[in-house]
Amino acid sequence: MSTAPAITAQDLSTRRVPPLGGFTPTALKLEIRRLTRNRRTVIIAIVVPVVFFLLFGLNKAYDSLPYGHGNVAAEVMISLALYGAVLATTFCGAMVSIERAQGWSRQLRLTPLSPVAYIIIKILTALVLGLCSVIAVYIAGIVSHKPSMSVGLWIATGASVWVGSLLFAAFGLFLGYLLPAENVMQLLGLILALLSFAGGLFIPVSQYPHLIQEIAKWTPLYGLNLLVHTPLLGNGVDWTWVVNVLAWLAIFAGGAVWRMRKDTARV
Repeated sequence: MSTAPAITAQDLSTRRVPPLGGFTPTALKLEIRRLTRNRRTVIIAIVVPVVFFLLFGLNKAYDSLPYGHGNVAAEVMISLALYGAVLATTFCGAMVSIERAQGWSRQLRLTPLSPVAYIIIKILTALVLGLCSVIAVYIAGIVSHKPSMSVGLWIATGASVWVGSLLFAAFGLFLGYLLPAENVMQLLGLILALLSFAGGLFIPVSQYPHLIQEIAKWTPLYGLNLLVHTPLLGNGVDWTWVVNVLAWLAIFAGGAVWRMRKDTARV
């Protein structure tokens, strides 16, 4: 009579946490490859802001009027590039809700990947999509010949928009871990539209009633919108705008890490 071989428990006492919490260029590459397979998100992130620019940024009644160191068409292009980057990074980050529903969080629990490293990978992936959105809007601006800025301002404003969209990559991740998959995507469009209006992307905050203006100053897009337009306006940076962006970034990134740890701790 044969007996089954004894199974000994693996000694995990010498197991070490990998460098950088498990972050590697290969893991980032795989995340970007997974992102490109979601054609719906990619198309929305790139096509929607371009269409908005063609509809609202090429109005002959005002697009050539002077605005700062450029014209109104340039101001509209920057605003819609920011909207596109925010849309792209938020949707990309919020896709984590679908991964949770598919059990991906349980799989991550079995890997040495730390919550912080995973958040960084997701944010960098979202920034790739955000960059594509900014480039698409700026190409539409170049082809239309309407926005008027120096070459340096084209580069400075585009870079500011792209780097600033980091804030909403963290925002998307936070919502992705906070809300169930069946609700998060439906709510994102409404939330981003409200934040865009509050932040002055579509209508200048100065045109709102005084009470709304005061509330708008505390919203996530308010400081970011003013910062990305600063190179065009050349009016200097107010420290409260920077504090607004950094405070919301800390809230969203910290919330995303907190929710991921709670989510993986249940498995």
